[in-house]
Amino acid sequence: MRILIAEDDQVLADGLLRTLRGNGYAVDHVASGSEADAALSTQEFDLLILDLGLPRLHGFDVLKKLRARGSATPVLILTAADSVEQRVKGLDLGADDYMAKPFSLQELEARVRALARRGMGVASNVIKHGPLTFDTTGRVAYINEAMVELSARELGLLEVLLQRAGRLVSKDQLVERLCEWGDEVSNNAIEVYIHRMRKKIEQGPIRIATVRGLGYCLEKIPG
Repeated sequence: MRILIAEDDQVLADGLLRTLRGNGYAVDHVASGSEADAALSTQEFDLLILDLGLPRLHGFDVLKKLRARGSATPVLILTAADSVEQRVKGLDLGADDYMAKPFSLQELEARVRALARRGMGVASNVIKHGPLTFDTTGRVAYINEAMVELSARELGLLEVLLQRAGRLVSKDQLVERLCEWGDEVSNNAIEVYIHRMRKKIEQGPIRIATVRGLGYCLEKIPG
């Protein structure tokens, strides 16, 4: 999952980056509203964590512009001003959740997971596809209840494929979902990750199909 953090408090931003990256998410950070708006205008994210008191463009204006473009990206607002009026305004403008500073990182992690589930249209932290199960909370995958040893990058790749199970996912889409700014991950590297994953998860009626020149699809094999 790809997350954008728009927060001008560098200490807080660093804490969020460490926590979320430690959970296996690809996370980018901007420190102003104008940077956030530019990033959201040109790239797709699975979640926006948005501080309201941003320089150069207020968080509410970032949110307004995002929704005006028709984006349904889940938005979690962070603010030091915990007034009912601000919460109501943020939710009315299209925010999905709201946290007042200071907050517990553990609670933020839980809210991120909840928003990720909502974005995927699922009600559980567990995603299943045939004999394959992925626990998005523990970041662990199982085949027929046996744990599969996957690297952080492979887990991220599996999560993207599971979210779109039965549908084609291009290499470019995989790179965009897995990589932060400055990451050097080529299409060839994606092929290597797919090759490694095939050896680990293609057991029984499940496979990662390749559509040459287009991408990959996680599918069940008719039995």
